Amino acid sequence: MAKKQYKLVDVDKPNLYRETFPYTEFPKVIFDKKIVPYDIPDDIWITDTTFRDGQQSRPPYTPKQILKLYDLLHEIGGKSGLIRQCEFFLYSDRDREAVELCKARGYKYPEITGWIRAVPADFKFVSQMGLKETGILTSASDYHIFLKLRKTRAQALDGYLNVARAALDSGVTPRCHFEDITRADYDGFVLPFAAELMKLSEEYNNPVKIRLCDTLGFGLPWAGIALPRSIPKLIGGLRKLGVPAEWLEWHGHNDLHKVEVAASTAWLYGCSAANGAVFGIGERTGNPPLEALVIEHAQLKGQTTEVNYSAITKLAEYASKKLGLEIPNNYPLVGRDFNVTRAGIHADGLLKNEEIYNCFDTKKLLNRPVSVAITDKSGAAGVKHWIEGKYKIEIAKHDPRVVKIKDKIDVEYSADRVSAISDEEMFKWVGKAFGDDLPPLK
Repeated sequence: MAKKQYKLVDVDKPNLYRETFPYTEFPKVIFDKKIVPYDIPDDIWITDTTFRDGQQSRPPYTPKQILKLYDLLHEIGGKSGLIRQCEFFLYSDRDREAVELCKARGYKYPEITGWIRAVPADFKFVSQMGLKETGILTSASDYHIFLKLRKTRAQALDGYLNVARAALDSGVTPRCHFEDITRADYDGFVLPFAAELMKLSEEYNNPVKIRLCDTLGFGLPWAGIALPRSIPKLIGGLRKLGVPAEWLEWHGHNDLHKVEVAASTAWLYGCSAANGAVFGIGERTGNPPLEALVIEHAQLKGQTTEVNYSAITKLAEYASKKLGLEIPNNYPLVGRDFNVTRAGIHADGLLKNEEIYNCFDTKKLLNRPVSVAITDKSGAAGVKHWIEGKYKIEIAKHDPRVVKIKDKIDVEYSADRVSAISDEEMFKWVGKAFGDDLPPLK
């Protein structure tokens, strides 16, 4: 049976999908009611863009900071290959120094890969660093082809294929980044481009990978959504084309608050790799939070002893203390208050049995003991516990200063307060009561 032909549809004017992306209104959710079945790969994993996309929204990391982060990613994933690859810029001396430092570790995982523009001359950087794989920017939507590159689809396709061939000629596996795929003409450009890449793969007997880049966070996870926003259809069509799951990777952004569910949806429909960055730090609204993908993987595929889940907490501590990263207090999994119960009635339940209001054993899995905020039910014992936990000191429950703070709390609730006492209030009251006797916060 002859293979289906995927012919490029060259057009004179860009297809901007105005019915879906009117621009002067919010994007539209359009259903075609066609359902794609689940196609979960046997093996799914995480790739990291902390040192590439993650550096486009903050001051660049120093090479030593990159090395420490790389060590921590290795500590989390270990030999499991869960965190399989990291991508690096290669252009500056600092970029290349970071790559050399990380290569010297000799870790199998995460594998070090590059990122370059779709310019054949850029392969000198990949060759110089001795890398086996590199990402290549290959914009897919007419927004980029016509309005940014000022090319036709045919011109863009020819240029991309030339660069992919140059990579293969150099013995480097190309990973083509289909930028802005959630606004691209799927039948007219995406599938024909992918089909040509699969031909190259056969010709060279070498993988040619495809990264589906949801550049503006338009991808939707729901069944029955129409292209180009449908994550199930974007991946399902490439799988029908014959692209192996292990050659497919999802790269998302959080412009519309769907970055994590979009990445996990990609796993469900046949994409082996989900690309993320530590704590979601990436261009504009950021990428899928890598630590969340680690937990998502455990829920989908089960926990493994080869993954050090508690090292996620070490990663957060390093980022907060050494990189100056301000992780929001309520940030899931790693924020200061992520497993702190504040509502009075919740605190009462938590003290009876922590499973009532804690989503899992945070002490065992993340080395984060559950905590209860101060309420009218805390008493002097609760105040003592709070102070000892924050300042790493031991004090008596009946210390007059503790009693003074408890009395202050009682006054608050006698005036019909229902919310928990905030940490900011507690720090103020404790500081006033203890004065210079308090050590620095640890």
